[in-house]
Amino acid sequence: MLQHTISAGRSAPAEDIFPATLGRGEGDELGLLEACLGGKALRTVFQPILDLRHGRVYGYEALTRGPSGSRLESPVSLFQLARQHGRSHEMELVAVRCAVERFAALGAAEKLFVNFSPLVLAARREDPENLAALLRAHGMAPKQLVIELTENDGALLDSQTAWSELLRCRDLGFGIAIDDLGEGFSSLRLWSELRPEYVKVDKHFIQSVHGNPIKLQMVRAMQQIAQVSGASVIAEGIEQEADFQTVRDLGIRHGQGYLIGRPAPDAQCAAVEVWTRLSGGPVPAFPVPGHSVNRVSARKLMRIVAPVAPHTENDVVFGRFETDPELQMIPVVDGSKPVGIVNRHSLLDRFARPYRREIFGKRPCSMLMNTELVMVDADTSIQELSFLVADSGQRALLDGFIVVEDGEYAGIGSAQDLIREMTELQIAAARYANPLTLLPGNVPIAEHVERLLARGCRFVACYCDLNDFKPFNDVFGYQHGDEAIRLTASVLAEACDPRIDFVGHVGGDDFVLVLQSEDWEARCRGILGSFETRVSALFSEEDRLRGHFVAEDRQGQLRNFPLLTLSIGAVPAETGTFASHSEAAAAASEAKRMAKRARGNALFIERRRQPATAFKRPEEAAS
Repeated sequence: MLQHTISAGRSAPAEDIFPATLGRGEGDELGLLEACLGGKALRTVFQPILDLRHGRVYGYEALTRGPSGSRLESPVSLFQLARQHGRSHEMELVAVRCAVERFAALGAAEKLFVNFSPLVLAARREDPENLAALLRAHGMAPKQLVIELTENDGALLDSQTAWSELLRCRDLGFGIAIDDLGEGFSSLRLWSELRPEYVKVDKHFIQSVHGNPIKLQMVRAMQQIAQVSGASVIAEGIEQEADFQTVRDLGIRHGQGYLIGRPAPDAQCAAVEVWTRLSGGPVPAFPVPGHSVNRVSARKLMRIVAPVAPHTENDVVFGRFETDPELQMIPVVDGSKPVGIVNRHSLLDRFARPYRREIFGKRPCSMLMNTELVMVDADTSIQELSFLVADSGQRALLDGFIVVEDGEYAGIGSAQDLIREMTELQIAAARYANPLTLLPGNVPIAEHVERLLARGCRFVACYCDLNDFKPFNDVFGYQHGDEAIRLTASVLAEACDPRIDFVGHVGGDDFVLVLQSEDWEARCRGILGSFETRVSALFSEEDRLRGHFVAEDRQGQLRNFPLLTLSIGAVPAETGTFASHSEAAAAASEAKRMAKRARGNALFIERRRQPATAFKRPEEAAS
């Protein structure tokens, strides 16, 4: 029966509980197990679940830990030992009780997600009511608790008693979530029959989803099923910024992972700041020439790998490589400072030689680690990173690099991922680029605007067009015409912030700017001033003095045309202003048409929410 007398989930180190016997064998672990079942030795940490639409913490998943410094600190080992002694159900109840009490002590008002098997409830039918009473006793409502079911809980489909208890939990107000969706078939069946409020997509499908079309399609399918069934998807294992953005673009409501927040004993995290930085603020723009690799940092390539201490035995490191075939490198960290790296193939090669494992297995890994590290800050551009790796020789290609933040270990990256990212950026930039200016064309322009609209971001769509370009091209030839177009592209790109502003080339002398910079109007004015100064180089001294050139008009009559000028039509887009990129493009095109009426270099701003609009000439821009 659930009791209310356990502490709030704090745990002393194992040696403080049994200082005289710690480390002496199985009896010690049984003693620790009893302490955990009594609640004294259990710890609860909380990992945030972020609302990806509104940028707020939606809830926390409670994760149970055993005594610090013991084997039972790992929840896998803890629950495995409890299961071996027939006390797994009891351990689950104690873990949930400690989680509730600790969460209530923190005063958190968000949802609390706990791993809890309905088979435990079926064993003692009074437990659902006792759990509800425990919540109320600590000032929490039953609807604040969400029970997570795992793949193993698929067995409840064949247990009428367990199924009834689970439905009783729902009647009491508890939420239901299916955890690790995708690990097996029974979870899909459970989803279809139970209709849970939440489904948590396994991290296998989320990690690197941005670059894996199969994973992308599978996650998209899960999201579509969830929409039909009325469930909310929670994407687990978000560790890369690109995965965060992809998950959010798919319309998935919630996210969880190290990028958002790590498990911690309190309910405080930087999850909201992460949301603001990655999606609430400006959306990264399509690369412009010279900036395609500079806008991507080492943070995107970073993978979270648990480090080892310098004194960790080589046998322990070997065991990690043996357990995880995909693990290629393990960082060695002294406190929070990286001091070396152990390469999988190097260690296995050494241990393969006669008697080497017997000699070195119990010795510290610091003896065999590589201390010649490529260590970079998380914000280092991948272009700079590629130079560092190339200059560091063959060893860096094998061992990769270590990523730090404020001098402390943050993760590792591989040369293979670096090469892949560089290649993908180059391919993406070239696929739809205009061959003359190398700026992105119609497809990436539309995709970028649609992405901004989907996220509800504020931006300004600008349509830029050269005035009297056709007669200029007819008189001076296509080569001079190409020079004029390249000059325009250069002026536009130089005036924009490559991190958040987008420069596109529709074709011919038509360009598009999608600006998120707060000073977008000043940038547009700067473009007109810079263009007016630099375009004169395309004309002869005689033309410049006259202020015009002579060419045939559309009726075949000779007439005077002014020197090339630039018209910009700008349309600020607030949330809900446009339903599609086509609407934004049409509005920007109309604004450009109004700017061209003014002749000369002109900026026309369409302010839909204001009673009047006006264009500004360069002389006004200078004021």
